[in-house]
Amino acid sequence: MLEALIFVVFPFCMVFAAISDMLSMTIANRVSIILVVTFAAVAPLTGMDLASVGWHFAAAGLALSATFALFAIGGMGGGDAKLIAASSLWMGLNLNLLFYLVISTMIGGALTLLILSYRNSPLADLTGGNMFLRHFADRKAGIPYGLALGLGGLIAYPESPLVQWATAYLSTH
Repeated sequence: MLEALIFVVFPFCMVFAAISDMLSMTIANRVSIILVVTFAAVAPLTGMDLASVGWHFAAAGLALSATFALFAIGGMGGGDAKLIAASSLWMGLNLNLLFYLVISTMIGGALTLLILSYRNSPLADLTGGNMFLRHFADRKAGIPYGLALGLGGLIAYPESPLVQWATAYLSTH
């Protein structure tokens, strides 16, 4: 059961956040809350010591501090900031967190360039009414960065400490 939570909750939340941001330009607070509460409940049950749990929360705190500053100056949406912090909690303060942030940034940069190109093309006028493309076509809308965070999270997650624990546990039982 514990392994199922590890394999399902984080990926589901990241996919939900990506699709939600793409369709509505919002990421519900409940996504970040579910990530934090589930991690807090699951991590100790895996045998993770309190110091390691503390380092995971430190990663989330550092991420929240940085992203809140970006939110305050208008460089990032609030949902994105909270999602980065909550997902950083699952990655921990290690190289996997750096990989997650770098891969998400690269995907976000590519996504931004693609969306800006699309917005300035005649294709945006033709397809902008589609529910999946309307925010991509809207020149006044921001970039649904939750899509990049979702993809980056899914790419980095297999190397996270909890997935590594669950994989090792399943291979021995």
